[in-house]
Amino acid sequence: MPALLFYLFALITLGFGLMVVLARNPVTSALSLAMSFVGLAALFISLDAFFIGTIQILVYAGAVMVLFLFIIMLLDIKAESDRKTNIGAIVGAIVLGSVLALQVATVSAAHHTADLTVKDAALNLVAAGDQMAANKETDLPTISKDLKAGILPDTKLMGLALFKQYGFHLQVMGLLLMVGTVGVVVLSKRDKEVAR
Repeated sequence: MPALLFYLFALITLGFGLMVVLARNPVTSALSLAMSFVGLAALFISLDAFFIGTIQILVYAGAVMVLFLFIIMLLDIKAESDRKTNIGAIVGAIVLGSVLALQVATVSAAHHTADLTVKDAALNLVAAGDQMAANKETDLPTISKDLKAGILPDTKLMGLALFKQYGFHLQVMGLLLMVGTVGVVVLSKRDKEVAR
């Protein structure tokens, strides 16, 4: 990917991410988040992570954003035009942002990976396939066959990691989304009953 496109997509991602925080209208924040996901997907695709980029569009910019917008519309949140500025929240955000920037700078200074190029850190897929076949840790022999053939089966590896190592975490996330949706429905019904 040309450097100009990288900076363009990075600017889109960061700009719309900033709009998520600064916009007063929740619908504007949600749509800005969707555009930030699109810029992030383009960055993933530029790194040849096509599966993650596609999932970023289908799952996050598609399904999750529809869920967010559905919840926002269900709650009937009004624009916050009369809200006063909370100085404590702004000071807290600046302090936390400074701490995060300090941590990123400390970790970046400790690692000297800037001298490496992609050619220096190339994946040895054949050796990885031999190691997987020797360990016999996977139930999917097609992954080791693909690796031996020099093909990186990113979809299979992602699925294996997601459902074998993080299956419980995935179910907890689904449960949290369901509980949040049910909570919004209950709150909206209660508000309508109180209004009557």
